[in-house]
Amino acid sequence: MLILTADEVRKALPMRETIEAMKRAYAALSDGRAEVPLRTHLPVAPHNAASLFMPAFVQMDDGEALAVKVVSLFPDNPKRGLAFIQAAVLALEADTGRAVALLEGSSLTAIRTGAGSGAAIDALSRPESKTVAVFGAGAQGRTQLEAACAVREIETAWVYDPNIEQAQKFAAEMAGKNGVPQDLRIAGSPGEAVSRADVVCTATTATRPVFAAGDVKPGTHISAVGSYTPGMQEIPSETVQRAYVVVDSRSAALAETGDLIQPMQAGLFGEDHIRAELGEILLGRKPGRASPDQITFFKSVGVAVQDAVAAQLALQNAKKMKLGTEVPF
Repeated sequence: MLILTADEVRKALPMRETIEAMKRAYAALSDGRAEVPLRTHLPVAPHNAASLFMPAFVQMDDGEALAVKVVSLFPDNPKRGLAFIQAAVLALEADTGRAVALLEGSSLTAIRTGAGSGAAIDALSRPESKTVAVFGAGAQGRTQLEAACAVREIETAWVYDPNIEQAQKFAAEMAGKNGVPQDLRIAGSPGEAVSRADVVCTATTATRPVFAAGDVKPGTHISAVGSYTPGMQEIPSETVQRAYVVVDSRSAALAETGDLIQPMQAGLFGEDHIRAELGEILLGRKPGRASPDQITFFKSVGVAVQDAVAAQLALQNAKKMKLGTEVPF
């Protein structure tokens, strides 16, 4: 079995390649060429935490992918000097079921989540978009920014986080690196960031909207990757109501995200307000952006096809780059 550490996973998953891989994954999902049960959510009540189990089998033109990810969300971990998200991906040989690799999952999750957002930004944002705002200065925010800069000629980036020290660290680490512009600014308020942005990325654990609906300008594209439970909400309901809504998976989004569930429960719109899965747009079966002034909204709750296809890409690149450690199994 091949073991890939976090650093090795990052080397094996360049953002641009991973964005293209996520496009293939979303297309396979929407085309019925993937088996993806809704993820199993296991509460770990004594620690106010949860573990999620996410298996997937994917058939694509360039091969098959079979994997299962276990991701655990432990809010008290940062107090212990540990990451909030702990994860591992077990890759299996698709035609035998043989376990072939174990990949550090937190880095893979951050990269594939950013790349999924990048696929949506490429498909839905205005081609001339120059400014991006990122809400959340954690690992997910970093890959959201990197992905946006991989698919658009971003000249100015804004970051907002209630923790100013986190925002400062984010800016120091990201400015001028991996395609991110040197002009990376720390926003003093949510409104300062979102009102100037052509593309908005939210990657937070918020339970209420992180910006005001009135600050979103016409033509904005929003990619939201937080709000992974019905009780969480990053995006104002009024903004979702105004927007052209695209999701990674209809069934998963309707079951899991408060960004859609809460405004539906309030009677603002029904399930038909979800216009398309991203894979349907990539396959040419549903339209994308209709006009320069349209607000587009991509809601991702994360689907296991992303993990399986990202793991496949990582293993292919690890072989070329001679990464990883082989252990008997």
